Amino acid sequence: MILYGRNPVREALRAGRRPVRRVWATRGATREPWLRGVPVVEERPEQIERRCGSPAHQGVCADVGAYPYADAAQLLAEPDPLIVALDELEDPQNVGAICRTAECVGATGVVLPERRSAEVTPAVCKASAGAVEHLPVARVRNLADFLLEAKAAGCWCYGAAAGDRAVPYDEPDWRGGVVLVLGAEGKGLRRRVAESCDQLVALPLRGRIGSLNVSAAAAAILYEILQRRLDSGS
Repeated sequence: MILYGRNPVREALRAGRRPVRRVWATRGATREPWLRGVPVVEERPEQIERRCGSPAHQGVCADVGAYPYADAAQLLAEPDPLIVALDELEDPQNVGAICRTAECVGATGVVLPERRSAEVTPAVCKASAGAVEHLPVARVRNLADFLLEAKAAGCWCYGAAAGDRAVPYDEPDWRGGVVLVLGAEGKGLRRRVAESCDQLVALPLRGRIGSLNVSAAAAAILYEILQRRLDSGS
């Protein structure tokens, strides 16, 4: 995998979860303090763009090992886990942004379905600002089945969705084991996934637009969860 962008490459070096085989950088980027002591091959910007396939490289790219996916069962085994489950999100920008917020609030990990969902690609790494190098991300064959396993492990599962069945997002307790489930743009949660949740939650909307971007909704709810846990000392 060819990572690109300063944050993704820096965090891959910091985390040490996968090998960083080679780093290429422009002359200006080689002066970055975090590249001191790292063997770097100097290249022109157009060479780096050809190597990584994106103009958003910020002067740096690296050849790294495959992404080390986590075990979903191990995430559930953590004490009072906070897990974000994404139901068939295909936009790497949204997946990366949600992973960045999840890492910032100290979430236990993120769970993705194996099919019809974005994988952890270089674009997701870039959108996450390197957060996926620290945040465990697991893949499961069937998300609804994973939610049943989560409930059996003592977690409460909450799906973000609008509608009459949803309660305000600040109504749940949010302590203990929690799985927050977010649906894809436009489609929302699939029926079986929604039915596998203990409760649906919704954000208030007071403007003229009928919905939030899924990554913005994730940030609002995750910080509500974090604040509730901080207030309770958990």
